[in-house]
Amino acid sequence: MKKVLVPLAEGFEEIEAVTIIDILRRAGAEVVVASLNKEVVKGSHGISICSDNLLDRIDVEDFHMIVLPGGMPGMENLRRSGEVIRVIQELSGAEKFTAAVCASPVVLEEAGITAGKTVTSHPAHAKFMLKADYTGNRVEVDGKMVTGQAAGSAMEFAFKLVEVLFGKMKAEEVNRSVLAAI
Repeated sequence: MKKVLVPLAEGFEEIEAVTIIDILRRAGAEVVVASLNKEVVKGSHGISICSDNLLDRIDVEDFHMIVLPGGMPGMENLRRSGEVIRVIQELSGAEKFTAAVCASPVVLEEAGITAGKTVTSHPAHAKFMLKADYTGNRVEVDGKMVTGQAAGSAMEFAFKLVEVLFGKMKAEEVNRSVLAAI
């Protein structure tokens, strides 16, 4: 079974987080929602999600992917976390998938793994993507890195995550089951 780590920090974007978690679980991934410091994490619009575990208690070597939802101040809280940066670097160094949407590709930049990669993010954060080749597209895949633009592209982003983990047929199957127009 493919394991996916979704770290949540206070102020995460709820549409992105729930869409990512839901679509990946429908595809058969074991998704672990990890918080930085407490069991219940509140999103940027006041919706709370109960985490499965604290990030510093998780052995990340068994994971196939890490996915960072965006949102403000969630992205800043992820970016300031040494543990998040360490996990991103560890998984990237082990040739695992790293993914981020909206503002959070900036966290991948902070982790030092975007140099020469083609990425996207929310347009307001493009100026922070200094080492990457920024496109502004809704979703980008470059090797083992997947980036998405914003909450409006969350479904497209989530289906791309399914595709890179399980293949195009599985992504299409899940897409049909939820009647997504993607």
